[in-house]
Amino acid sequence: MQNKNIHFKLYKPVGMLSQLSSNDPREMRKKRFLRALYSFPEGTMPIGRLDEKSEGLLFMTTDGQLSDAVNRAGIEKEYYAQLDGLITTDAVHLLTKGIEIGLEGTTYRTKPCSARTLAIPPTLPQADKSLRIGRHRPSSWISITLTEGKYRQIRKMTAAVGFPTLRLVRVRIGSITLKGLLPGEVTAIPLAMEQLKKPN
Repeated sequence: MQNKNIHFKLYKPVGMLSQLSSNDPREMRKKRFLRALYSFPEGTMPIGRLDEKSEGLLFMTTDGQLSDAVNRAGIEKEYYAQLDGLITTDAVHLLTKGIEIGLEGTTYRTKPCSARTLAIPPTLPQADKSLRIGRHRPSSWISITLTEGKYRQIRKMTAAVGFPTLRLVRVRIGSITLKGLLPGEVTAIPLAMEQLKKPN
């Protein structure tokens, strides 16, 4: 029987929650939800999340089994982070080794990851005005690639080494990238676990 599941990739903009709606009427009035971007089919769900102030690549699917598999698989997720201050080589090294962050009322040591400075700022859409980036001291950019995804993990990691995150953009999940999408854009795509393995 033909698989009728549908998959999407989208560029989640800043200020939008990574969910289609809410059961809380007050939240529905005050917050922005993914359903404002596209008429997703019934049963569509996000694969993973981005916090409200973060932006970038997000998957949506009608395949609950695929969603569960992706979330459990330890797939690479690459982010570009604009940091408050000029990050040092030592601070980047600390990030790669793993660092203690606060999580659910206790401390958690992050897994080793890949992190590097970006000498040239990445080509991205203009930052959302709500981020107020111009009001901070000089900034720097890093690329950081994780195989886990704790709540606000990158923000907590960069703050722990003294360089808070000003802007956070997820640019890649596995071999699928954000390329070609602008904030708020949605496109249907084929999506299989094979595509989400580590790129060559």
